[in-house]
Amino acid sequence: MRIQNRIKEGQKVGNDMHFILEANESHSIGTPAQKMITDSDETAFVYLMDVDEGYAYIHFPRETWSSMLQALDGGADPYLVWKDESIPLKGFIEELTMLLYNIEGNDNYGEAFTTAVEQEFEAFLQRVN
Repeated sequence: MRIQNRIKEGQKVGNDMHFILEANESHSIGTPAQKMITDSDETAFVYLMDVDEGYAYIHFPRETWSSMLQALDGGADPYLVWKDESIPLKGFIEELTMLLYNIEGNDNYGEAFTTAVEQEFEAFLQRVN
């Protein structure tokens, strides 16, 4: 999977989580597709954005996972912030929750990725189970 866009950081703004996209991206990022997948080779979650030619990929690398956990705890879909745009990432919480359930104990994602996810999201997974 070609990395097209990478989240630089997550910032809590009031009750909302804002994920800041690297500002040097110059192409259209599209509209939220309400879908999330993984890139276990890059140890990242990937939110999909609809664009004319298919999808653009927004990578959430491991260093942003603690912010993703905060978004889960808040229960509201976060925002993607790019330059002067703020776009709600619809379906983010639902998709991430579903992926976490699927990844837990499932080495089909690769043992290293599964272990990393289980460690980072342990509190959430224990709370929900």
